Amino acid sequence: MHPVHDVDALLLLAVTLSSKRRPAVIVEIIAAADLIQGTVPSELKLVEAFHRLSMHGLICEEEGGFTLSPEAQKIMTGQPRKADALERIMSVKEKLAAYDPKGEHAPVLLTAKQLCTAILAHRKAEKAPGKNLLVPKVKVDGDIQRPGQRQRKPLPARRRKD
Repeated sequence: MHPVHDVDALLLLAVTLSSKRRPAVIVEIIAAADLIQGTVPSELKLVEAFHRLSMHGLICEEEGGFTLSPEAQKIMTGQPRKADALERIMSVKEKLAAYDPKGEHAPVLLTAKQLCTAILAHRKAEKAPGKNLLVPKVKVDGDIQRPGQRQRKPLPARRRKD
C-alpha cells in the first residue's frame, strides 16, 4: 500500500482501541485518536484516510460502526506494549508499507461534515462532568494518602529469653 500517511496508522490504532467489543461509531474513534496522539487530525485528512483504508480492505462498516478487517487485525497484532504513541504509529506505518492489498473493496463514504460534528461532540463530551472511559486518569502525587488508608502499627519487638 503506497503511499502511507501518519493519519492512516493513527486511524488504524484508533479503530483498534475503540472497537474491541463492538463496531465503533465515529465519536469513539475520534476520542481514541485524541487519546493516542493528544490531538485530532483535520476532517479532510480523516475523510481521505477512511477512504484509503477502506479501499484497501482494512476498515469495514458494520452495524452503523466501523471495525478492522481480518487483514488489518493481522497488521495490528504484535504491537510493542511499552512503546509511546510515535513508536506505535511508526510500527504500523512499516507494516502498512509492506501490505499488498488484494482485490477491490467497497469504500467507506464519509463527509467532512459528519466528521466535524463528531469532533465537536467529542470536545463537548470532554468538558462534560460525566465519565469518559477513553480519557486517561489524572495522576495524583504519591505522598497523599486516601481516607481510610492508614499504616499498621508496628509489631512489638521480640524479647530474648535468657
